[in-house]
Amino acid sequence: MSEIKLLGKKPTRHGFGEGLVMLGERYDNVIVLGGDITGSVMTSYFKERFPERFFSIGVAEQNATTIAAGFALSGKIAFFASYSAFSAFRNADQLRISVAYNDINVKIGGGHAGITVGPDGATHQALEEIAFVRTLPNMTLVVPCDYLEAKKATIAIGEKFGPCFIRFGRSAVPMFTTDETPFEIGKANELRDGKDVAIVACGLMVWEALLAAEELSKKGINARVINNSSIKPIDVETLVNAARDCGCIVTAEEHQVHGGLGGAVAEVTAKNYPVPIEFVGVRDKFGCSGEPEELMVKFGLTWKEIYASALKAIERRDKGFRGLRQVKDVEDYKE
Repeated sequence: MSEIKLLGKKPTRHGFGEGLVMLGERYDNVIVLGGDITGSVMTSYFKERFPERFFSIGVAEQNATTIAAGFALSGKIAFFASYSAFSAFRNADQLRISVAYNDINVKIGGGHAGITVGPDGATHQALEEIAFVRTLPNMTLVVPCDYLEAKKATIAIGEKFGPCFIRFGRSAVPMFTTDETPFEIGKANELRDGKDVAIVACGLMVWEALLAAEELSKKGINARVINNSSIKPIDVETLVNAARDCGCIVTAEEHQVHGGLGGAVAEVTAKNYPVPIEFVGVRDKFGCSGEPEELMVKFGLTWKEIYASALKAIERRDKGFRGLRQVKDVEDYKE
């Protein structure tokens, strides 16, 4: 599969926890706040290694975020993690005013994100927070694709000044990146080259995109696969190049189709290089209880939906949408 191999399975939350420990070893001003679910979002790793720099706030996300803001204003690099349904929405006001408005060094972990939380059900399955978080001024938003990238991303946001939000999941997901795989905030990573259609994905949907690309190759269709883990800032140049080279795009995310990665990609291309886009994601529904694999099928979040959407995007392109495009070079659109 174009040198991309399955290396096992592991939850992205483990990468987050291990990244916190590495940050704690490098910087003595890193502190972590917990909300009674340290074992679930793996802040327990940091708690065990640096108990003097870990603070248990209890089930009080708004309080934890406000306390994190106070620590940040005192010179600390403050992390707080909870379930994304709560760390993004229950304390939305604190994220907006205490953190983003003040532009301070607070890092929020959104765990158990997406439909693959499984049996916990709709109340715990955050499917809308990408749309919310990416609209906050000063906020960086990262959605890593596997365990190792989650580890790299955690370290990266810890070393970047300013508000950051990292989204990660509960269930074990395919591991396929390596130590040599590049990760940089603000950059997308092209995992597979192709000129017929571009598949832009984030989170666990990147692996599904790779599976879809492999199936498309059997029909002679060469799909470019882009891991767009940096939702904000977004890599405009890579996305515009993909639109120009392929003429159509499919986006895939474990999130509502409204306002998330697909919306961000559509904003970039609508302004710079319009092409047909198909969106794979949850279609205006709340989640439900079930096993992760069952829910992926139920809500249309597998390689099969990406595959079908790629064929549809290519068909739309070939019916004449290409004639609407006037851009000659991405350089024309750099601000």
